[in-house]
Amino acid sequence: MTAKTIFLTGATRGLGRALTAEFVARGHKVAGCGRNAAAIAELQAAHGPGHDFAVLDVADDAAVGAWARRVLARFGPPDLLLNNAAVINRNAPLWQVPAAEFDALVDINIKGVANVIRHVLPAMVARRKGVVVNFSSGWGRGTDPEVAPYCASKWAMEGLTKALAQELPKGMAAVPLSPGIIDTDMLRSCFGCGARDYPGPEEWARTAAPYLLDLGPEDNGRSLTVGDR
Repeated sequence: MTAKTIFLTGATRGLGRALTAEFVARGHKVAGCGRNAAAIAELQAAHGPGHDFAVLDVADDAAVGAWARRVLARFGPPDLLLNNAAVINRNAPLWQVPAAEFDALVDINIKGVANVIRHVLPAMVARRKGVVVNFSSGWGRGTDPEVAPYCASKWAMEGLTKALAQELPKGMAAVPLSPGIIDTDMLRSCFGCGARDYPGPEEWARTAAPYLLDLGPEDNGRSLTVGDR
C-alpha cells in the first residue's frame, strides 16, 4: 500500500496511541495531537522525526488553527483525518452531572471535532481527496443510563458526519465510525472490571488500522463499525 498521511487527534492514550503505533509500523506518516505533554514527548521520541506530535486541546479553536496550518504546511492535506479525541462523563444520572463537566465534554467531543474539520478540511476539499472519520460509538446509536452526556455527543457525531457527507465533493468521504467495545481507560470508568472481557487497544488496532486505511468514497455517509463493510 502506498504510504498515506494521517492526522489523528487523541493520540496520547487508548485507541489513538495504539493506532499511531500501528500506522507508523505500516509505513504511514502520522501527525498526532493530545493534551498530555509527557505522552506527546514519548510519542515523538518513539516514532522519530518523520512524524509530528504536538500538545493540543481540540476545544481551543485558535490553537487548532495554528496546529493545522503548521502540519498542513509540513505534510500537505491528509489522506485520512481521524477525529478520535473524546472524554466521558463520570457515571451519574443526567441531573447529577455538573454543568462544568457537561460543558467540557461537549467542548471536546463535539466542538473539538468541528474545530479540527474547520481548519483541516478545506485543504482536503481543495484537493478533492481524502476521508474524514469521526469516532462515534455504540452509544451514538443506542443508549444506557448514567452516560447521557457521552451518548448525546456521539449521537451528535452521527448527525454531524452524515450531514458533512452530503456537503463533500465527489471522491471524498465522511464516516461516523464506532470502534466497537474496547478495554480502555474510558470503558473501565463505566464498566469497571468488566472491561477486561474485551480486547485491548493494541489488539484492536491491528484490525482497525487496515480497516481505516481501506475506507474510500464508497463509504461516504455510512455509519460503520470496525470490521463491517
